[in-house]
Amino acid sequence: MVYVFLLVVLAGLVFGPNIWVRRVLAKHNGPREDFPGTGGEFAQHLVNHYELDGVTVEETSEGDHYDPVAKTVRLSREARDGRSLTAIVTAAHEVGHAIQDHTHFPPLAARTKAIRSVMRVEKVGSYALFAAPIIGALTGSPAAAVLTVIGAVAVMGSSIVVHLTTLPVEYDASFNKALPILRKGGYLSERDMPAAEQILRACAMTYVAGSLASLLNVARWIAILRR
Repeated sequence: MVYVFLLVVLAGLVFGPNIWVRRVLAKHNGPREDFPGTGGEFAQHLVNHYELDGVTVEETSEGDHYDPVAKTVRLSREARDGRSLTAIVTAAHEVGHAIQDHTHFPPLAARTKAIRSVMRVEKVGSYALFAAPIIGALTGSPAAAVLTVIGAVAVMGSSIVVHLTTLPVEYDASFNKALPILRKGGYLSERDMPAAEQILRACAMTYVAGSLASLLNVARWIAILRR
């Protein structure tokens, strides 16, 4: 019974944030005829308005994000071409990151370095998982293979820690950058502001939710190696 309860709690921790984020974004993704432009057009307007020299806006298939290296606000097709509350607010959030970059916001630079390191470390972890059975066979020691797997899982799970520690960067982009822009600029009505705040909270949680979901990949590797 305790085992089942722990599984339910773990599933809630892994799936819960991702489900909530998707639900919030989908809820407000309907077309709004009263909006004068799309998310992409709004992002470009903000880039011009705040004189973010060198920053471009383009479509991506890898999820909405700001690339501080390429100085590019990347929006999904839905966000770039959509004329919905989700598209407009998401665009504001990503431009919020561009503003952080433009003003040399130290936590953003630290996060960029941390994520690059984690990506390299995760590759090492995946290679170690592949190598675990080979190490066990060559050494004739199951313990060596187990230790390799434990180390690899710990390494691959490091992205969760990174995204949790950089969550303040996301909240700053949402509530210290995007929210004031939307409110003071009069881009949204007061009626839309509660939903906009919810969307901004979801945008801030996107990386953490995705990182938690990546735990499933780790669990999958463990299951494979136990066969």
